[in-house]
Amino acid sequence: MMQNSTNNIFLVGLMGSGKTTIGRSLAKKLNLRFVDADQEIETRTGASIPLIFEIEGEASFRQREADVIRDLTAQQGIVLATGGGAVLNETSRQLLRERGTVIYLRASVASILQRTSHDKNRPLLQTADPKAKIEAISRERAPLYQEVAHIIIETGRPNVHSVVHNILSQLQSNTQSPPVDSESSTNADNREAESDSLS
Repeated sequence: MMQNSTNNIFLVGLMGSGKTTIGRSLAKKLNLRFVDADQEIETRTGASIPLIFEIEGEASFRQREADVIRDLTAQQGIVLATGGGAVLNETSRQLLRERGTVIYLRASVASILQRTSHDKNRPLLQTADPKAKIEAISRERAPLYQEVAHIIIETGRPNVHSVVHNILSQLQSNTQSPPVDSESSTNADNREAESDSLS
């Protein structure tokens, strides 16, 4: 059962945790519309995320991101892949929590590093030590992801199908609180197959 009266699903988690890939597949399964917050920002501004960071700086980008989260969460019948830093804004966290079922896709630093190592569209990782940056970001954001989440899903190394199956199972059985942590069930899924990429 979802956490509130809406049928929205909001995916949160670090960059490279699989929000877009899993979100698209989940939306198809649930016959909902998939929306990517970062893509919406790029559509509205006519500029790429790295260019926005370069010209306007992170603070300005975060405000644009908060505006997009406010608008998108007011819609109905969507699966929304949020940007990794969307939870940094307190108002955004509140809106996400109140307007849909929030699923935290949790992945290890090693997994994130592997999935993002060749991705030049991650402005925060354009640094001499991406691993240290990911670790720092994870320490900052993990408590916020956990705070806002109704369901926590370990992405690990399973394929997309098994992660989506796990999410659907949790959505059906989910109760009001506390957040459901699916690590044990996902570990079982890990042994089934590892064919699809989550990057």
